[in-house]
Amino acid sequence: MKILCAPDSFKGSITAVEAAAAMASGLRKALPEAEIDCCPVGDGGDGTLESLLASTKGKLVTTKVRNQMGALIESEIGIFDNGSLAFVESAKAIGVGKVPPEERDVMSASSFGVGQLIQKAVDMSPQRIIVGIGGSSTTDGGCGMAQALGVQFFDPSGQLISEPIGGADLSNIAAIDTSQRAANDIPITVACDVSNPLTGPNGAAHVYGPQKGANADQIIQLDDGLRHLARIISRNLGSHIERIKGAGAAGGLGAGLATFASAKLESGIDIILDLVAFRTRIQGADLCLTGEGSLDEQSLYGKACTGIAREASKAGVPVAALVGSIRLDPGRWLEAGITE
Repeated sequence: MKILCAPDSFKGSITAVEAAAAMASGLRKALPEAEIDCCPVGDGGDGTLESLLASTKGKLVTTKVRNQMGALIESEIGIFDNGSLAFVESAKAIGVGKVPPEERDVMSASSFGVGQLIQKAVDMSPQRIIVGIGGSSTTDGGCGMAQALGVQFFDPSGQLISEPIGGADLSNIAAIDTSQRAANDIPITVACDVSNPLTGPNGAAHVYGPQKGANADQIIQLDDGLRHLARIISRNLGSHIERIKGAGAAGGLGAGLATFASAKLESGIDIILDLVAFRTRIQGADLCLTGEGSLDEQSLYGKACTGIAREASKAGVPVAALVGSIRLDPGRWLEAGITE
């Protein structure tokens, strides 16, 4: 019997690597003769880089960047495929899990450190760069990231807005200058863990602001700021990013990467499954185990469990999901390809 263990992380509890190891440990006790393949995954969020390193060959390159509050920290990027691929996990710089709830300040938090990680990746001269953007603590529309790459933002009086930009600064942006942006011909793909638009009731501020510490008034201010940013980008740069699928991921970092780094937004779990050769590894399996903290409405829109279930179903392999909580009717997870 061949069993593939392919969980995502259980947020706030265990990583995907730890979850896969725990699954394998239990299976070996019950089925000592089984062939077990541990294939931890991620959807672009916190822990994705660790999962990639456990599921495929790669190495870490360390660098110093600013975190969401501007403090200098040590971070890292992943290098894979003999140097041809660099993987940047945004949460390594601005992860919401790195800040205690009582210390979160979504109005000041900036994505500047993500831009620094991207620049480090560019300096390594890979053939392509993938940026995973889930699990961020910021709602700055990616403007901080853009500043780190040389983009300049100006207020209504024509004064340069100092770095790093945070969510509270968005409504003060009157003009954008990309002429100083660092030249980069390396294609960048964004691994999005959600498909939300930039603004509105399903946008970055309203859906994800509360978990980043935003109160009701701040959510409105952030949404207004992101809408204002979209207007300035449309007027100055001719890009219409407000309704792009995934633009609202990571507090608008998806929109910022598409605008300021010419990045292509794609489903995070699809990208990761390609990188770990999931479609090859699932062939001939008798069972696939997956899992995440909560199986809920968001799970149906680009999260790991349902992405894995979809691909396993194509291979005719049943999928059992081990989850912390189930907030979906059985009909909905069965339709998504999860059999138990």
